[in-house]
Amino acid sequence: MSTPEVAPAVLDEEVDQNNEQYASKSSQGTLTPPLEAAEKKNDAIIGPPPDAGVRAWNQVLVAHLVIFTTWGYINSFGVFQTYYVQTLLHRSPSDVSWIGSLQVFLLFFIGTVSGRATDAGYFRHTFVVGSTFLLIGMFTTSICKEYWQFVLAQGVCVGIGSGLLFCPTIALLPTYFQRRRALAVGIAASGATTGGMIIPGIFSALLPVVGFAWTVRVLAFITLSFQMIGLALARTRIPPRRTGPLVDWSAFKETPYVLFTIAVFLAFWGIYPAYYYIGEYATSAIKVSQTTSFHLLIVMNAVGSVGRLLPTWLSDKYTGPINMMIPLVLASAITLYCWAAVHDEAGVWVFAIFYGMFSGFNALFPTALSHLSNDLSKMGTRMGMVYSIISFATLTGTPIAGALLKKGLDIRNSYLGTEMFSASIMMGGALFLVLARISKVGTKLKARL
Repeated sequence: MSTPEVAPAVLDEEVDQNNEQYASKSSQGTLTPPLEAAEKKNDAIIGPPPDAGVRAWNQVLVAHLVIFTTWGYINSFGVFQTYYVQTLLHRSPSDVSWIGSLQVFLLFFIGTVSGRATDAGYFRHTFVVGSTFLLIGMFTTSICKEYWQFVLAQGVCVGIGSGLLFCPTIALLPTYFQRRRALAVGIAASGATTGGMIIPGIFSALLPVVGFAWTVRVLAFITLSFQMIGLALARTRIPPRRTGPLVDWSAFKETPYVLFTIAVFLAFWGIYPAYYYIGEYATSAIKVSQTTSFHLLIVMNAVGSVGRLLPTWLSDKYTGPINMMIPLVLASAITLYCWAAVHDEAGVWVFAIFYGMFSGFNALFPTALSHLSNDLSKMGTRMGMVYSIISFATLTGTPIAGALLKKGLDIRNSYLGTEMFSASIMMGGALFLVLARISKVGTKLKARL
């Protein structure tokens, strides 16, 4: 028997009514997710993702802006790293990298809670609280003077805000897109490159003119405006489901899911040292100016927009996300090995361009994960689980890479440990992606996944 299809617009209106009822109950002091209305209509069938429409593309815009203010800030940490090490804090690269690592760790780790909150109907609450933490962290960073203050403000507070915002927002997209899912996620993920270009550009332009404090405040005001737009446009589509376990343990019984989780753990363990240390490498080893090192990071993030959008388009049209991730992760690992052969300014520019392009594989990660989940109502939970696992990779990756720096050695050897560590674990990520693919579809080369 054919299944009747509910028009997406009708479904969206119904969900909005449920949310309005929830808001009314909340204002009266009863905080209950809008489940009752949804559960009384069990016969109502959710139609397939619309793949089009103003509301659907608005979610892409919201996700792009959220990723700009979260991942864009993280991808720009290299300019803060260089400035803190050489000018403001005069701490070791490994010490300073803990600030950025805490941001990424908390963004991923909190994903389990924030993703589950999205499934349960608390998306807007999570969005507001996350925006508040993010803005408080950014504004207080502008008045920090000591290392521990930066750790708490820029590392912990901004990290908590980012974790509450990112996972729920990106989890909305698979509920609106199916055929164009990878493209939608790729456009949203390109917010990391937009932010990675604009934030270092603002930092480089304003720092000599207005100083560090007002440079960070300008970035905070931009973030405030983006969060207001996001709050106005963001809409959930899937009705909330009754509270279940925080962790979907059944996912770990699925071999492709487990192998994919190991693969992205290794890939994310090795992806960020280049972003954090390329600026300092350029200034200390290649002897370029600090301004040039900022521009280097801007270019690395700029070409990353190609590395995010083109693969996602090809993935939708021809290959599937996991098939596209494998060569990109492999190429990233090879490029990191080649970092050891960079000894002049021309070489570091070439490295930045190629690595920025290939490391865009992380834009495919949410889409690839959704292809391994048959129940979209658990998408937030399963995505949050993976994020929490790989958070420990992002927490330790850059500090370990920084600890492997050998100051005092010649230019050919001082960063060798950092380069080999990043490249080798990235290569491991590529290997486990291949294993995940084999476990899902076998050795069929033409299988789309």
